[in-house]
Amino acid sequence: MAETDWSPVISHRQAAALIAARARALPVLPISLDLELTKVEVSLNPEGVFQAGSNLLDWDQVERVAASENGCFRIVAGIAEEIRVFSEPSRLLLRLLATDDAPALLLSGFTMHRFKGTSPWRAAREMAGTLGPIRGRALDTATGLGYTAVALAEAGAEVTTVEIEPAVAAIARQNPWSRPLFDNPRIERLMEDTSEVIARFPDGHFRAVLHDPPSVSLAGDLYSGEFYRGLHRVLAPGGRLFHYIGDPKSDLGARTTEGVVKRLKEAGFRKVLPKPRAYGVLAIQ
Repeated sequence: MAETDWSPVISHRQAAALIAARARALPVLPISLDLELTKVEVSLNPEGVFQAGSNLLDWDQVERVAASENGCFRIVAGIAEEIRVFSEPSRLLLRLLATDDAPALLLSGFTMHRFKGTSPWRAAREMAGTLGPIRGRALDTATGLGYTAVALAEAGAEVTTVEIEPAVAAIARQNPWSRPLFDNPRIERLMEDTSEVIARFPDGHFRAVLHDPPSVSLAGDLYSGEFYRGLHRVLAPGGRLFHYIGDPKSDLGARTTEGVVKRLKEAGFRKVLPKPRAYGVLAIQ
């Protein structure tokens, strides 16, 4: 696959709008082909949907997308292909999950983003916002779909973001909302293991760190005292770390938070403050 593949992408929401327009015999319809980022005008006729005179999708394809409440589909040569990738290393299936806003990453049935009562895009900005204005370098320890890296770059940081899973990067390359991850010159992308690459950064290299790891069950090493000591070492004096944990009101979130706070303090962070709105804690070097 090319570095990025910005084919048109639609979900149930757009497919349902097309079907409703057909029922009303509308000849044209403004619609999004990038999951509600922008709108374009398409033409409708009994054969299907056309854009700029070219066949986009026939109605069978539109109805197939409409039947999937959660999937995101890229359109290639008149075919709607669900955005999903199987990871050989982890033996897990990854999908792009449609929401009312930016899509979320779905890993073997488990969502990797918050979207109930918020959206993955807004949640990323809430996490970055806990770090305050950033002038200098910032580390994003788990790229995912790139929302947190983009939020940090938009806050003024020069961002290094790290991703270990090639399948996640493959999903991001097809996600319209991930485009700034590849287009923003303030973002450097590394395909490595964060727990290993952290040792290569000099002491005090970053002004801020945003740590939004997978769950403990999937990435326990990213919750270890050793890793936290590495994060403390690469932060400049007075630097800040936001650590996403999960719903602080849930039993699992409360238990995880207790252990995280204990290990962060043992790693040398002088203050660890709860940030319940962002579902994590803020640690100050």
